[in-house]
Amino acid sequence: MLIRKKQRFLLLRPLSPERLLQHITLLGASFIKLAQVLATRNDFFPPTYLSKLKMLHDELPPMDDKTMQVVFDRAYEKDPFYRFEKNPIASASIGQVHEAWLDEDTKVAVKLRREGIEKKVQADIRILTSFNALFRPLFSHYTKHSIEAVIIEFSSMILKEVSLNQERANLIKFSETYANMDVGFPTAYEALSSDDALVMSFEEGFRFDDAEALKVHDINIIPLIETLVKFYTEQMLVRGFFHADPHPGNLLVSKEGKLILLDFGMVKRVPNDTRVAIIELIKAANEQDYERYVSASKRMGTVAYDAPTAELAEFTERMFEIFNNDALDSSSMQDLAFEVLEQTRNLPFKLPQEAIYILRVSAIIEGLGTTYIENFNGIKDILPILQDNIPRALGAKESIVETIIDEFKTLPLDVRAFRNAIYRISEENLSVELSKSQLEVLEKSVKESLAPVITGIVLMISGVFVLIYNHALENYALVLFGAGLIRLLFRKG
Repeated sequence: MLIRKKQRFLLLRPLSPERLLQHITLLGASFIKLAQVLATRNDFFPPTYLSKLKMLHDELPPMDDKTMQVVFDRAYEKDPFYRFEKNPIASASIGQVHEAWLDEDTKVAVKLRREGIEKKVQADIRILTSFNALFRPLFSHYTKHSIEAVIIEFSSMILKEVSLNQERANLIKFSETYANMDVGFPTAYEALSSDDALVMSFEEGFRFDDAEALKVHDINIIPLIETLVKFYTEQMLVRGFFHADPHPGNLLVSKEGKLILLDFGMVKRVPNDTRVAIIELIKAANEQDYERYVSASKRMGTVAYDAPTAELAEFTERMFEIFNNDALDSSSMQDLAFEVLEQTRNLPFKLPQEAIYILRVSAIIEGLGTTYIENFNGIKDILPILQDNIPRALGAKESIVETIIDEFKTLPLDVRAFRNAIYRISEENLSVELSKSQLEVLEKSVKESLAPVITGIVLMISGVFVLIYNHALENYALVLFGAGLIRLLFRKG
């Protein structure tokens, strides 16, 4: 109701900002993670709601002193700090961050994991899985698979996120991989870290969405947004290794105007097939080739393999026209987009595991852009930057000479692969692999074909059993048997 800007629906009103925050907080870590994306969407929520939802990033109720001390004592047999501030400077769903000093001059950030968070997260996952099992029969084939993919991927990620050892490993790997990017990262103190505590260098800065601080320090937001988009292009399209949680609480800006990335609990790899599909998607979007855009979406798995290409291409073109219209503000864009989406709700869209966190990051970054640019959107503002970086994503070198040399190096392997293929054809030993999408369509087709057969047979057998059990129920038995026979004869109906 809030997103659609409705005041009421079936006599129900949206929760107040305070009650919405309270309900999400009570639901626990897993649900807080799901809601954090919404807290970046300036175009979806009014300021009164955003100010409360932003508290989900780093202003949640902290552990009480006694519980915090239990976690601290488990992490450290002997206090290694010259000074440790017991009041946290940030408190999120998985842990809370304290200021500390190793000596008079060395300030560090100490992240303590919430007590019992693993059990709470596992309980949340069981609840989500139970709800999915309960309501699964009500959903269409593709919706069932999409919801299941979200739960599986989300469960896998959040179970990794509660391990601070895993976060430390992610931070070290990230710092090494992107050392040459114009983005700052904390430095981990491995000897002082464990699964309950992560010690890092203290990074000074203010939140990315703190417009007042940007103004005070005379920092231009446009180059920062460009740096952020280029950085994520490098992560997702070039390296295939990305930070999946860039909400404003994890993204700082230094007084000098440098981006600093925090919290490496959610780090993902992009499968190569998905990465190539995203690149094709961007190229098709830039060239306004909507049929190729749909084909790339099918490869990526966000559209069913058997979806009508022409109809989807028309839908895509209409959406691009809306988002490319500079005369529209964000509210008008949103209203028009919802109208188009309403007309296409029966089209077979999907949400594969590989795409879940890619789409999450895209939504967060676009949300960060809307904080400063009123009608900011990914198509109009981000697409040109992505397009400029496609050659690098495809492995092209800085100079054409280097690219040609690299291609010549791989030529013997290409020739050998071609020769092997010709040999297999001549030996009648050529095998054909079905893609995951094709197998899914085949599975759906088989299930749809078998379902009426199984239903018909069950009804007929039930009729026979009713008759055997009680001859007085002969009429009921005939109805069941007849219904089963009709179901078999008219399967396509």
